[in-house]
Amino acid sequence: MRVAIISETFLPKVDGIVKVTCLLLDHLSKRGVNALVIAPRYGESARYNDVPVRSLPSLSLPLYPEARLGFATLSLYRDLAAFQPDVAHLFHPVMTGIPTMMMLKWMEVPTVASFHLDYARLAPQFRVGALDLGFTGPIIDELTKKVFNWSDASLAPSKLVQRQMQRLGIGNVGLWRRGVDAEAFHPRFRSAAMRKEMTDGNPESILLLYVGRLSDEKQIEHIRPTLEQLPNTRLALVGDGPARANLERYYADLPVKFMGYMRGARLSQAYASADIFVFPSRLETFGLVVIEAMAAGLPVVAARVGGVGDMVREGVNGYSFASGEKAMLLEGARNIASNRENMRWMGEQARAYAEGQSWEAIMDQLIEVYAGLIAARRPQRVAV
Repeated sequence: MRVAIISETFLPKVDGIVKVTCLLLDHLSKRGVNALVIAPRYGESARYNDVPVRSLPSLSLPLYPEARLGFATLSLYRDLAAFQPDVAHLFHPVMTGIPTMMMLKWMEVPTVASFHLDYARLAPQFRVGALDLGFTGPIIDELTKKVFNWSDASLAPSKLVQRQMQRLGIGNVGLWRRGVDAEAFHPRFRSAAMRKEMTDGNPESILLLYVGRLSDEKQIEHIRPTLEQLPNTRLALVGDGPARANLERYYADLPVKFMGYMRGARLSQAYASADIFVFPSRLETFGLVVIEAMAAGLPVVAARVGGVGDMVREGVNGYSFASGEKAMLLEGARNIASNRENMRWMGEQARAYAEGQSWEAIMDQLIEVYAGLIAARRPQRVAV
């Protein structure tokens, strides 16, 4: 099997989409599946491990400098023809994916598109001068419907997003859930040194943890009432993004540690060395960091977005709340923090749930989707 992976983002940028892409590439390699990555040029690397990366000419987005627009060229068509993919997987096709899908359709390659970002709901947070881009939401929804229906199959990361896609009029929507590497994220990585670093030398405090992009839609400022009203509580923010400077000013008078981007062993230690994971995001398609925190043994308090409703069992492995309900975030954190023994038990329940959500099984299910599309495209032999 030969699979072309087309994404709007890739290394060295670090985000949830890149993380899932790399996990998929690792699994395809393990299963002996040949892959080619097509993505905007972020760096100079021409390979990811043993997988070739076709980097497209790209420009930085003025409204979001971390992201880049990739431009499909005629030379990309030649590279696709040379690779001869059996199937193509497009990670939420937009500027890079839509023209590449046109090429794939011309080549009669079956395609699957997976949903990763709700661009229509993201639009209101961007402005061009005095113009709020929220008015583009219905246009984006209509384009999303057309693009995903143009693909041979569509995949949602959670039941919530699956229902949302179906309401838009997208047909043939399957589930491609998110999993976790329960060995990479594990309570055994708890580190006294990391905890001391994240608490600024106050390891006896209750340590709240947030991991992810520092951007407006994450609503990280909603954690403030919890810090103010829970005694002896501190917050560590792991990640970076366009809202960091504003957040540093907003939290200047509170015990908040900005850790920046973390990967590998340090990220595993950060998760395992905290007490409670907090996630007040307004908009998610899944919330990969939530299940990573659970694998590390943390009870979670998370907004009911993306896949959170699929993961959280109220009062067992955490609490969920309607996005924007700061009082409910506080109540969930207080319920957990008020009893150390209960906090330990809920962390164990979170770990037990995560152990049953392996990436291996989830990625094998995706390969079955690929195989089904390939089989459906092959001409059927007529019995004589």
